[in-house]
Amino acid sequence: MSTGWSLYVIVLIVANVVGCAWLLFANRSVRIDPRQKGESTGHDFDGIEELNNPLPAWWTWLFIATIVFSIGYFVLYPGFGSYPGVLGWTSANQHEAEVARMAEKTGPLFSRFYGTPIAELVSNEQAVGMGSRIFANNCSTCHGSDARGGPGFPNLTDDDWLYGGAPDTIVQTITGGRNGMMPPFAPVLGGDENVKDVIEYVLSLSGREHDAARAERGAAQFAAICSACHQADGRGNPMMGAPNLTDDVWLHGGRRSDIERAMHQGIMSQMPAHAEILSKEKIHLVATYVYSLSHGGGAGAR
Repeated sequence: MSTGWSLYVIVLIVANVVGCAWLLFANRSVRIDPRQKGESTGHDFDGIEELNNPLPAWWTWLFIATIVFSIGYFVLYPGFGSYPGVLGWTSANQHEAEVARMAEKTGPLFSRFYGTPIAELVSNEQAVGMGSRIFANNCSTCHGSDARGGPGFPNLTDDDWLYGGAPDTIVQTITGGRNGMMPPFAPVLGGDENVKDVIEYVLSLSGREHDAARAERGAAQFAAICSACHQADGRGNPMMGAPNLTDDVWLHGGRRSDIERAMHQGIMSQMPAHAEILSKEKIHLVATYVYSLSHGGGAGAR
């Protein structure tokens, strides 16, 4: 917080506390003629009438207690501008302490599976179940509660993997994240007609209905430009995350309009790294669950 904002907050707090105290004691000193007690002030609403009576003593002391409490709070805790408070408390420190306590408590539960290879651990129902719950809390937002993904988010229950589905590769993906990028190629291909030719060729690779004449023309463009990532046979390259175009799995949609949009606009996909979100033991269990989805395993895989 800057000095200016700190002073602004301090002035507001002091003005409010002093103002409340002054208002309370100023009204406390007003003397009311006993004969006027119970008289109406002329204010009423919905049948409720305000009478000209002094504030009860207990109510006055309650107001005083709140003022004293507020002063004590600003002395002990942060809030009075940039003053940190006598206790030095922060919500971040409290959160970190609670996370550390929970990690100490639950650490042994996760670490006992860490030494077992994922390919073996996949048959352990308890480990897969724990991994499924970690997945639900951290991964299901993108990949879905059933891990079947959606447009732009891979289906983890099939055997189609952009970067490879080996256990170590899955761990690497979760730990470091992935950045997938396909630049727009319409300008490189030289116009809409060439783009349409390439689209027809791409459709032909997976045996879908296509224009044979356009596909034949698009094959040369594909070989010259697109094969650098997708390979000459269109089967993709896991090292780059370039998808296989010969199957019927389409991460961003397989309609002509979807492919045309990708050619014109390109695609930018990102999976965030979870190394700072999950411990290596939890990542091991999540990877086990993900691996189990396409390789069978415990109860969590069904």
